[in-house]
Parts: sequence; structure tokens; C-alpha cells
Amino acid sequence: MEWLTTRTKVELSVILLEGTTCYLRILTEEDAVIFTEMVSRNKEYWTVFEPRHDASYYTVPMQREKIRESLYQMRDRREYNFGIFDSETSKLVGQISLYSIKRLPFSSGFVGYSIDHTFAGKGYGTEALEIVTKFAFETAGLHRVEAYVSPRNVASIRVLEKSKFDCEGLHRKLLYINGVWEDHYMYAQLEDDY
Repeated sequence: MEWLTTRTKVELSVILLEGTTCYLRILTEEDAVIFTEMVSRNKEYWTVFEPRHDASYYTVPMQREKIRESLYQMRDRREYNFGIFDSETSKLVGQISLYSIKRLPFSSGFVGYSIDHTFAGKGYGTEALEIVTKFAFETAGLHRVEAYVSPRNVASIRVLEKSKFDCEGLHRKLLYINGVWEDHYMYAQLEDDY
């Protein structure tokens, strides 16, 4: 796959990772409005597998503050929060984060992603995950990338498995989501298998 020669561009804390159908760009405070619109539009769709948030979460000031905090974490190389943009239209179609980064002796991080429901099932999630995994190993210098996924989230499991993540087991009642303790699979990819 030719797009795997992902080009990384760093300018003023902005990282751009290019793929074929999409590109990833670090979200900045200027993205707060369009990001809030996407989060609000997907409120019901995303909360099937994520905790519900109070009304303030769906406001521009709250999302701007979350982006600002993520940028602070990025300066310390602990988190990278990317918007997923369509390569042809530059429309925001989702988000993907490499977060909870631990340095040696772990050298690992978690990945989480959400795709706008109007763009789900079109390959954006798979390509974004492959791009961010490449970034994790080749640029961030990690040894292991991990992801939690609900056993009920068949689409996300498919994304992980297409991207060569292996299921390493089930964590029982791991996350409290919408009033219920939910089991989650642990998926991971190692630098050695990349």
C-alpha cells in the first residue's frame, strides 16, 4: 500500500499525516466550532458505546478547553489528538487519539477513535487507525499500541482486526457506560509485528 509512506509535517505544534482517503491533523483551538458540531451531531450514535455527557460537553467552550488540554499533553508527548479529514473535501469526518502514552519501561499508548455516523463504514476508521499506528511506532517511538472495544461494537472490532490488532483477552466489567459496567476486549499491536 503506497499511502503507508505517510508524510509527517510538524509546524507550530501541528502534525499532519496523509493517507489516501483521509488525512489526520492535530486539532487546534480553531477547530472547536466544527468539532463541537460533529460531537453534537453524533451524540446519540456515539453514546451507545461511550459514557453520556452532560449538556456542557456539547458546547464550543468545553470542546475548545478539551482541545487546549490535548495540545498541552502533546507538548509533553503524552497524547496526540487528531481530526480525521476527507482527502478530497477536507471535511471533518471523525477523530482519533493516541493517548495515555507511557514511556519506558512500558513504551505504550492507547488509541481511540470515533467516526461521524454519516461517514461510517467507508474505510475512514481503518485508514486512520493504520496511519496513527504507523505514527506511534515510527515517530512517537512506542513499542505497543492498545485499544479497548466493547464486544457489542462489531464495526470497531472489524476496524481493529483489519488493521492487524490482535485480541489479547476480555476485561470484565471494565468501563461504566450509561449506568452499566461493560466488558471490553483488549486489542493490541506490537512494534515487532508492525
